[in-house]
Amino acid sequence: MLISLSRRSTCYALVLMSAILLSGRTLAQSDEVTPEVQRLHTEAKIAEQQGNTRGAIADYQKMLKLAPHLAPAYNNLGMLYFNQHEYERAAEVLSRGIAIDPAMSTASALLGMSYAQMGEDEKAAPLLHTALASSPDDNNLQMAYAHTLVNLHQYDQATPYLRSYLERNPKDQQAWYLLGKTYLQLSEDALGNIDKIDPDSVTAHEVNGEIDESMHNYEGAVVEYKKAVDQAPRQAGTHMHMGDAFLAMGKFDSAQAEFKAELANDPGSCTANWKLAHATIELNGSNADALAELERSIERCPQLMQARVDRARVLIKLNRHQEALPDLVMAEGDTPKEPTIHFLLAQVYREGGKPDQAQQEMRTYAQLQREASEAVAAQANNAISIKSASH
Repeated sequence: MLISLSRRSTCYALVLMSAILLSGRTLAQSDEVTPEVQRLHTEAKIAEQQGNTRGAIADYQKMLKLAPHLAPAYNNLGMLYFNQHEYERAAEVLSRGIAIDPAMSTASALLGMSYAQMGEDEKAAPLLHTALASSPDDNNLQMAYAHTLVNLHQYDQATPYLRSYLERNPKDQQAWYLLGKTYLQLSEDALGNIDKIDPDSVTAHEVNGEIDESMHNYEGAVVEYKKAVDQAPRQAGTHMHMGDAFLAMGKFDSAQAEFKAELANDPGSCTANWKLAHATIELNGSNADALAELERSIERCPQLMQARVDRARVLIKLNRHQEALPDLVMAEGDTPKEPTIHFLLAQVYREGGKPDQAQQEMRTYAQLQREASEAVAAQANNAISIKSASH
């Protein structure tokens, strides 16, 4: 991906060039700034403004024959080569300029970006890092440095620069894609280390099961979770994983057994209580046993909104609509964009003789359902766009 120098850096290079041509930084430079050099500089600027890049390049080449120690001329010539995508020539010219004036920051930035475009990331990285110290909010420099770090597999170092860039450019899909790839690689590296340490450990089997679950390979997940349970049947969390997989597969009786086993290992787990109740509802419908499990879950964790929504659903099924209202109101305040809550609220208001409020909740429910469908479609389109861009 081509990364062009920002207008701010380009303008800075031209301003620096003009200043030094007029006053001179060193004795050698000052002696070389003759009227002929000044004339060539003026002609180069005019040529560049008129879009005659080749003419400007020729003028700078003539200048450097007359003034071989004039460092800013190398900077400007290198910039022109860079903008023409002639990165090898840019790198050669800029290196000569930096040898004369190592403090010329714009030349260092351009040289780093030239190396990055040429795929010479090890050379590019230190130059870009130094340039960013002077211009920490330069978008082009940040992205060039982030790309370089990713290419060098230095993912930890790349993420802060990508996050900083995205704070200023939140709609840059390519940057989000690169950040996602970086996090994915970090995750793969971390998970790979688990297998390297001990591929047959409880943790390794749980991680592999979660990966299978994420790909909807629930049968494979159950195989991995069973290995974890067999190794550590009394360890909190092992039965929870297995129960979650069974829930996703619709095997509610098996899920019940696993959540009960989890509660035997961790009696204080309000999440296990809730999931046990949820499996009971799916298997047997709303009943007193499910309600009792939900009560225990909410008593231990009153902020567990999923349990409150399930309790409201059970109470509605048991024709105890008004008792369901406080749970739904609390859940709506916590998650106002969840369509199911508004659907249940409509039922409660209708049963309570409040048709206007019931209709409003149904309208909200329908709107949120449409938004959810559109979001799924947009996410699919974005995934296609990002895939296409990555190729």
